[in-house]
Amino acid sequence: MTNTLAHLLRPARLLGAATLLGTVALAGCGSDEAETRSIKVGTVAGPETEVMEVAVRIAKEEHDLDVEIVEFTDYVSPNAALADGSLDANAYQHEPYMRSMVEDRGYDFAIAGRSFVYPIGAYSEKHDSIEDLPERAIIALPNDPSNEGRALILMHNEGMIELDDPTNLEATPINVTENPKNFRFREIEAAQLPRVLPDVDMAFINNTFAQPAGLSLDDALIKEGPESPYVNLIVVRAGDEDREEIRQLVDSYQREEVAAKAEELFKGAAIPGWE
Repeated sequence: MTNTLAHLLRPARLLGAATLLGTVALAGCGSDEAETRSIKVGTVAGPETEVMEVAVRIAKEEHDLDVEIVEFTDYVSPNAALADGSLDANAYQHEPYMRSMVEDRGYDFAIAGRSFVYPIGAYSEKHDSIEDLPERAIIALPNDPSNEGRALILMHNEGMIELDDPTNLEATPINVTENPKNFRFREIEAAQLPRVLPDVDMAFINNTFAQPAGLSLDDALIKEGPESPYVNLIVVRAGDEDREEIRQLVDSYQREEVAAKAEELFKGAAIPGWE
């Protein structure tokens, strides 16, 4: 009797095990599917993150896509995180900066979409115009290759200095051929520029960091206009630009609701680059 029961029960146990394995397998498939519907995007902390939050909401509502925002406080780390796979995309840099990072560090990146032009401006707490800048004034510049050149080109266009090649987007003070007022240049990390503003005569500050510091582009002594070629991008690893989730992120970002949020936060200093 006992042997018979054992014989009868054995297939049931096997069936139970098979059912359990099938359940685990299905759960695994469901987990993989869920994972493909979630992505991580890097932004610079501050108002640009608030703009991205609108796109995150649209992505969830219209595409059932979960987008996690990872915030950074510098310009270097978001690209390193994208390259090592910690991020699926980042949205904070313009093409000249991306190209310089690709060349310097060997990253294999691609452009998935355009976001906004955030004009750079030159600010001063000591002077009301560039004409007021004294002899040997101290000018603070962003120390990343493309934004430093961007600032120097603006100075060249204003007649403050002359560059050997005003089309060189990676110009540095070495490329200054004429400096009538003998301006002294200080190369400083972009995020630190608002903090050093009281200690210099003028500082070129990206709107990413100017706006959170309470600086308005309307108060800048020099500023870019809407014709600026420095359109910020949504950047991914090469080959991912046609990935469905990335296309949905770009679609969710390039919306009127997102542009309206940028207008609210930046007061006209964020110009949609996809229109």
